[in-house]
This record gives sequence, structure tokens and C-alpha cells, in this order.
Amino acid sequence: MALRNAVMAALLEGEASGYDLAKAFDATVANFWMSTPQQLYRELERMAAEGLVTARVVEQERRPNKRLFSLTRAGREAVRAYTAEPLGRPAVIRDELMVKVQCADVGDMAAVRAAVAERVEWATAKLARYERIRQRLLDGRTEDRYLAEAERIGPYLTLLRGMSFERENLRWGETALRLLDRRGAAGHGGEC
Repeated sequence: MALRNAVMAALLEGEASGYDLAKAFDATVANFWMSTPQQLYRELERMAAEGLVTARVVEQERRPNKRLFSLTRAGREAVRAYTAEPLGRPAVIRDELMVKVQCADVGDMAAVRAAVAERVEWATAKLARYERIRQRLLDGRTEDRYLAEAERIGPYLTLLRGMSFERENLRWGETALRLLDRRGAAGHGGEC
């Protein structure tokens, strides 16, 4: 999947500056797509050159002017075309932590354990952030009512997937910590 597809998905929420889009990426599509602000700005420029987005300049006092981007008709048609394309292969996990865990028995067991604990903390924080976003989306409504009334449900469905992913990261991390502690207490691991 190209970054442009994720940018177009984020712009379905409405007009945004590059800065706002970078922040929104962190709160919307970050549960399935990561990007740096520099990558976003470069992609927005390419998309503008291709007519997929348009930008308007908003003058600001005491701050630099900002450009607000929105999807053009061609951009919306590109979204339709993209969603009609067949899926490629499912994503594969490429996670350095898993390589370190694979080596835990002959590596530095304490360092591996610390890395797993850090991942648990990260997942806990992301899950809490996703829950705040969920509550903001629901705005006091039940999920059923929200799904019946919301103009778009895609962002909610992807949010649920991100929450599920982080819950699984927590479950796995807690299990891994427990098993690493048990292994360490038995005097195994950490010797080359």
C-alpha cells in the first residue's frame, strides 16, 4: 500500500494542514500505518502535483501562513479505485523485538526482558489513547447508536482493529515477561 492511500484516507475526515495531518495520523491511521511528518509533506506535494489534493493558503498573524489540503474530485475517485483493487498478501510482522526474543536464551536475558516490558508499556499507553479516541467518537452514545447514526464507520472499525492489536500485544507481553522471569529464576539463559 502506498502512503498516498493512507493520506487520502485521513483526508476523508476533512481539510487539514500538513501539521494537522501529521497529528491526525497519530490519532487515526497510526493503528495501521506509520509515517514521519517529512514523508507526509513530500507525499502531499506529489499528490497536489497529480491533482489528487488541492491546497489553500490561510494567513495567520504572528505565525507562518499554513496550507490546508483537501481531496479533489480526482482524489475521491482515486480512493474509490483504490478500495476496489484486490488485496495483496496479508501483512507480515517485521519486528526487531521478536528477533531479540528469539535470541533471549543465549543473549542478554535482562535486556530482552526490559525490551518486552517497554513494549507492554507502549501498548498500554496506545490502548489508553485509542480508548479516549473511541469515547470521543461515541460522544456518550452506545456503539449501536453510533454505528446507526455516524456518517462514516471506517475510522471506528480501524480504531477497533488497533485496539485489538494492542490488547494482543499486552497479552503476549505479559505472558512473555512471566515466562522470561520463570526461566531466569531457574538459572537459564543469558550465557553465550
